[in-house]
Amino acid sequence: MRHHNTVFHALQKLVPWRDFDRLVETHRANKRVRRLSTQNQFLALLYGQLARAESLRAIEASFESHAARLYHVGAKEVSRSTLADANARRPYEVFTGLLAEMMKSCERKLAGEVADAVYLIDSTRFSLNSLSADWAKFSRGINCFKLHIVYNPDTENPTSAELTAGNVNDITMAKSLPIRLGATYVFDLGYYDYGWWAELNKQGCRLVTRLKANTKLRNVTENKILKDSSVLSDRVGLLPARLAASRKNPFQDPVREIRISTETGKILRIVTNDLDASADEIADLYKRRWQIELFFRWVKHTLKIRHFLGTSENAIRIQIAVALIAHLLLRATHKLQNSVKSLQTFTGLITQNLMHRKRIDRLLDRPPPARQDDRQLSLSIC
Repeated sequence: MRHHNTVFHALQKLVPWRDFDRLVETHRANKRVRRLSTQNQFLALLYGQLARAESLRAIEASFESHAARLYHVGAKEVSRSTLADANARRPYEVFTGLLAEMMKSCERKLAGEVADAVYLIDSTRFSLNSLSADWAKFSRGINCFKLHIVYNPDTENPTSAELTAGNVNDITMAKSLPIRLGATYVFDLGYYDYGWWAELNKQGCRLVTRLKANTKLRNVTENKILKDSSVLSDRVGLLPARLAASRKNPFQDPVREIRISTETGKILRIVTNDLDASADEIADLYKRRWQIELFFRWVKHTLKIRHFLGTSENAIRIQIAVALIAHLLLRATHKLQNSVKSLQTFTGLITQNLMHRKRIDRLLDRPPPARQDDRQLSLSIC
């Protein structure tokens, strides 16, 4: 029978190991390391994500049970205490740097296929216990940190991921992100900043967001609405001239307000700097925000990202980075096969077959029947 490597080996072959080795060398992550290399640390944590391990002890036990196959994936057995020390002390920049390289690679592969890139921006919170909360204290005693994501709904992958304390405003992080010229950015009220909007507009980007209830447009002109459209109104006007008595609004170009009604009857005031696209197209762009909410839900419920394997900021940053790397690998391998359409089902099959010798595109195949050896001696008793 033809030899097949394990499913875990097939997944980790997609990791850009040259970039990983470069990051390890740059940050001197393996300096004075005797037992657990940074590569082995990464493979253990990646295995934990894909196998849905609940603890470092579970990773240790699982690696021990598969000791005979670890050599083929470039890993060795790990000790729980050694892995915990590595998560607390190894530079997290190795793992976040690898994540950044893999996200860039996903974008480069799609560059020739999608002319007008759409990016959804949002953040989600994760609660911390008292052992981890010192670096991420939020107001009123609530301890949490934020994961800020820029998400490409066409690749179904994040293009940027940043971790901050819970008291960092969304717009503060958004202002530090690089802007892709001519792209479309869709976001919600957490990014309500006319100065940032003006910068996006200056870079030739299209923005789609919501207007606050107390924001009134000036010099308004009405556009015609199609009969069968779900749009309630379509107007062009100017944002308020001043933010305060002494502060001039930097966004002076005309904007467009499109009012739509949701299924629950709520009226949304969508604003954009695109004066030419149809109102329905702008409304559909804003509705795509739901895709980043689905991404957050999928990550929280599928990957091991809600229960943390360490209490330090360093360990949490490493775990989040490895979880997002696992997501990228699952997406990439899912696209390499056609037998399993659902990503959720595919992920479950990966978990069940992680250390089995199977091809990625044959996860649903039944194992071959056991061969009976005719040479086996039989004992006849008269």
